[in-house]
Amino acid sequence: MSLTIIAAVAANGVIGRDNRLIWHLSDDLKRFKALTMGHPIIMGRKTFESLPGVLPGRTHYVLTGNAAYAAPEGVVLCHTAEELLAALPEGESFVIGGAAVYRLLLPRADRMILTEIGQDYEGDARFPDFDRSLWRVTASEDGTGEPPHRFVTYERK
Repeated sequence: MSLTIIAAVAANGVIGRDNRLIWHLSDDLKRFKALTMGHPIIMGRKTFESLPGVLPGRTHYVLTGNAAYAAPEGVVLCHTAEELLAALPEGESFVIGGAAVYRLLLPRADRMILTEIGQDYEGDARFPDFDRSLWRVTASEDGTGEPPHRFVTYERK
């Protein structure tokens, strides 16, 4: 099993506000869909609730501390990181947010695929700081559209 974190991150680390994305980057959304299609996606309850529904072609793993939470059919609920990791199938799984789930699973991630946005935003959710000396950049390319952004892939050293 391998964990890949996927996120869009502003220059100041902001990833969202009021449980929503702040920006709309068409190429980022298309890339997210292409990369995650056919793979398990892992998220917290609030991130799950912010989606328009269950995303097709991906098994959803929702991590929540709320034992009474009921999710739609086909969603795998987990209440601890250990329970989540034990439930995941072999192969690559994508961690899609939010901030608390990124913080929890970053130490276990093998790869990060970040859309690095070239400006600051105000928000209430931040991507966790990480020690860049533990990671190497294996791919980087400019995105299209505004705001300016790059797609950067990090692999754990």
